[in-house]
Amino acid sequence: MLVLFKGCVLWSLSAQCCPLVFPLCRYRALTFILTFLLYTSFHLSRKPISIVKSELHKNCSSVNELATIASSGSGQLPSLTSLHTDMDCSWKPFDKRNYKQLLGAMDYSFLCAYAVGMYLSGIIGERLPIRLYLTVGMLTSGLFTCLFGLGYVYNIHNLGFYIFVQVANGLVQTTGWPSVVTCISNWFGKGRRGLIMGLWNSHTSVGNILGSLIAGYWVSSNWGMSFIVPGIIIAVMGVVCFFFLIERECSLLIGLMAVCHYFGHWLDLFLIVLCLCAGCLSLQGVIEFSLCLLFAKLVSYTFLFWLPLYITKAAHLDAKKAGDLSTLFDVGGIVGGILAGVISDKLGKRATTCAVMLLLAAPTLYGFSMISEFGLGPTIGMLLVCGCLVNGPYSLITTAVSADLGTHKSLKGNARALSTVTAIIDGTGSVGAALGPLLAGLLSAGGWDRVFYMLMTADFLALLVSIITDKSSGCK
Repeated sequence: MLVLFKGCVLWSLSAQCCPLVFPLCRYRALTFILTFLLYTSFHLSRKPISIVKSELHKNCSSVNELATIASSGSGQLPSLTSLHTDMDCSWKPFDKRNYKQLLGAMDYSFLCAYAVGMYLSGIIGERLPIRLYLTVGMLTSGLFTCLFGLGYVYNIHNLGFYIFVQVANGLVQTTGWPSVVTCISNWFGKGRRGLIMGLWNSHTSVGNILGSLIAGYWVSSNWGMSFIVPGIIIAVMGVVCFFFLIERECSLLIGLMAVCHYFGHWLDLFLIVLCLCAGCLSLQGVIEFSLCLLFAKLVSYTFLFWLPLYITKAAHLDAKKAGDLSTLFDVGGIVGGILAGVISDKLGKRATTCAVMLLLAAPTLYGFSMISEFGLGPTIGMLLVCGCLVNGPYSLITTAVSADLGTHKSLKGNARALSTVTAIIDGTGSVGAALGPLLAGLLSAGGWDRVFYMLMTADFLALLVSIITDKSSGCK
């Protein structure tokens, strides 16, 4: 039963659910806040690896000098125990000269698994209750995040262990994005979608900021806790999701019979995937925005995973201070996401908004590579500007653009299409997210300038695709 009352719709739940009557706008507010917090915890659990990198491989020269001075002053050789502690200051196997490549391989393993899993995640998620699908994903993600931290507790130095944890975590984290975008889109229509999605998508930056602060608190004393605490947080939020998330205005429970109907045979699933993907890919704008996001996300995730280490090396700060400083990039990202949403709402042109911000981002990236060597003040300013211009288009494409395309009139109200379109766009973007940190690990061995040239090239390619999209897409 629907009744208008002071601008809000009243929803009378059926006797099977609850006999109470609540304003529908309260459920919208609850969904907005809850999905915001849920995906904040996803990004919060991804951030620690970038903070801990500088702790996994330290600059041991100062430690060695202190050990030499202490031994020469006393006239005695240090004991074997103290010598091992002082000299072996990095965490094996990241104590070798190729540590940047190893760290890049860890990033790549997570992001590659995330990219591969994302293509199926949206399609699978549409055939399962979002609440249960998201809960299982968050609980398992919490488990694997904690497992990485337990590597410190149990003194594990096997690279294969960390790679396995990263791959597994990347796969289960794909449950998050299609689910929350579908849920928020079920509750909010197209009116002022850019503004609403811009505000809502700030969860990405808020999660990165909180993840940096939490991981930075323990990074120097016990880096295992930098993973365990975020892992516990996302697992707790998974429990909250199970009890409080309402998927849509009229949520339908999908029983085991329905699940068996869709997933009785792997061949059926494969055919469903092909049909849905073919239908969504034929929609004008999906391929173009997917490619644009690929290059934009490459830049954004390179900053996400390598910015703290770069600040540590360039500004000669410790891991905690570098992690705290890197949060300014995400603060700028919050402003950029909201700004992109508001401008695109006013102009009615999503692709044009992306193109302008990407055009301004390229020289800003070059400026950051130069100014970061001139002290803390200019670095802070450029971090805010870079975050705004880099994350603005990324935020707009993954939220408002995906929702626009997923609810396009040509899809004739197909409820499954939204999650599928979101998964295709974000899955393609995640390919860039996987390549960026990997290339950064390989190129940084020859100097950080090469990394910034790679980022500017990716930004230029994203700009090129967005210009083409602006001329051809129906979602301008």
